Formats: sequence, structure tokens, C-alpha cells
Amino acid sequence: MIATGQRELVLYGTIGCHLCELAEQQLLPCVTAGWQIELVDIADDEQLLARYALSIPVLRHSASATELTWPFDTDSISRF
Repeated sequence: MIATGQRELVLYGTIGCHLCELAEQQLLPCVTAGWQIELVDIADDEQLLARYALSIPVLRHSASATELTWPFDTDSISRF
């Protein structure tokens, strides 16, 4: 049995970000495989905006808190 959070990812981005839209497309195989993806708009949180404004999109694994910064593709997401 997989512990809660083991198959959860957070994608930090913002509305209107072309790279963020590309990142969402790269995550479709994860969704099909049963991963839960939370999309977080950094514009809604000053701390997130300060942390990620220059690096979005950023993918974060909820359980381990490790992060994968753009550019990434389906292969690098699989290794992540």
C-alpha cells in the first residue's frame, strides 16, 4: 500500500504562463497512472510568488518535498 502523499505532486505556476501550460501537458501520463496533481497559482500567495516567480513552473513531490524545475519532460518526471 502506498502511503498518503507518495503519489501526490504539486505544480507551481500561474495563469497565462506558457511554460506552465507545457508542464501541465507533460504531467498527463502521471494523472493516467494514478498520481494526484495539485495546481497552485503562485500569484495567490506572496511567499510563493517571492520564492518561485523566476523559476516557474516547478514540480514538487509532496511526500519528499523534492523539487524539479523547468525544463522537464515525461522522462525526467519519471526519474524524479
